[in-house]
Amino acid sequence: MIAQIGAVIALNLRALPHRFWNSLVIVVGIAGVVGVLVSVLAMSNGLLDSINRAGRPDRAIVLRGGSHAELSSTLARDATLTIADAPGVARTSAGKPIASAEEVMILGRPAKGGSADANVTLRGVGPQGLALRPEIHLVEGRWFTPGLRELVVGRAVQAQFDGLTLGGHITLRNAEWTIVGVFESNGDSHESEVLTDADTVMAAYGRNLFQSITVKLETPQSFDAFKDSLTTNPQLSVEVHREPEYLASLSENLNNLMRIVAHLVGGIMAVGAVFGALNTMYSAVSARSLEIATLRAVGFGATPIVVSVLVESLLLAFLGGVLGAALAWMFFDGHAVNSLGGNFTQLVFHLDVTPDLIGQGIVWASFIGLLGGLFPAIRAARLPIATALRAI
Repeated sequence: MIAQIGAVIALNLRALPHRFWNSLVIVVGIAGVVGVLVSVLAMSNGLLDSINRAGRPDRAIVLRGGSHAELSSTLARDATLTIADAPGVARTSAGKPIASAEEVMILGRPAKGGSADANVTLRGVGPQGLALRPEIHLVEGRWFTPGLRELVVGRAVQAQFDGLTLGGHITLRNAEWTIVGVFESNGDSHESEVLTDADTVMAAYGRNLFQSITVKLETPQSFDAFKDSLTTNPQLSVEVHREPEYLASLSENLNNLMRIVAHLVGGIMAVGAVFGALNTMYSAVSARSLEIATLRAVGFGATPIVVSVLVESLLLAFLGGVLGAALAWMFFDGHAVNSLGGNFTQLVFHLDVTPDLIGQGIVWASFIGLLGGLFPAIRAARLPIATALRAI
């Protein structure tokens, strides 16, 4: 049996060049399915990676009670001082709490290559804002000076939107603000923001309420004590979140949507690829009917015939899967895109084609090849020997 299977497979594969164009239909069709699937899932991976890198387990964010995002939250200055002095908050060598009461606003900027404005996050941070986020480091210019109308922009948002060049000016509240620096943050979601001094931007907009406060914890394990001290304080009505969990919740809906789209579009294309594979493999079986009948007549069983057809279909599907994944990696891995984030502002991130996604694509390709070859293989095994031989 094994010898017969090996002989029939070898015979079948040697004939593949004669069916080149028909075989190419399977390869290209499946490559399209895998390319689309992997590319869209790479967007989801890139989004998650950007969010995950921004959050740290030793940081917590506090919002007003009942708020699920910073834009819908407000905190009085007295409340932020109470929160910063809570148990579990890390302190500097001078004894100051490492905490930043922050103001988040929407800045409209035109995307590069287009005329439509998009929402960019303008974040006002407190005096400890940079000590709180050591991953943020300056790459051009200098940091803003508190009290002056100065901005520092993230590298990612600068690359995606116009008017954010070093030394440039942005008009806010009928006054010009100068871009004095550019920062990077390991490619995380902070790079999608523009930073400035919180008190300065609040004064410019006539506001006196912060929207959130982020604190550095002494240790990740200090979170429970920190949260309990705030939620049991009758003077406060707040929501307390670990930073990674809060950031993940902002992108959850978008991430789920992208995964649904990837599998829905990929599934629809996969159905077409299955029919293409079925058509091609039925044609191959018909073209080999005399060969198959001859093999059966000289003593070859049905099983080697079935296996040979399935192997051909799976091989072509595998080649299509590898091709599609390779194209997705070549054209999309590391490609920067921007999408609407959790605060209704643009989040810039890079597509991430990982080995796991490539593996998923090849598994999809193999499944399509299996379905596309199964019924033609059964037909080949049931091919009437006498009828095929009489057609000589």
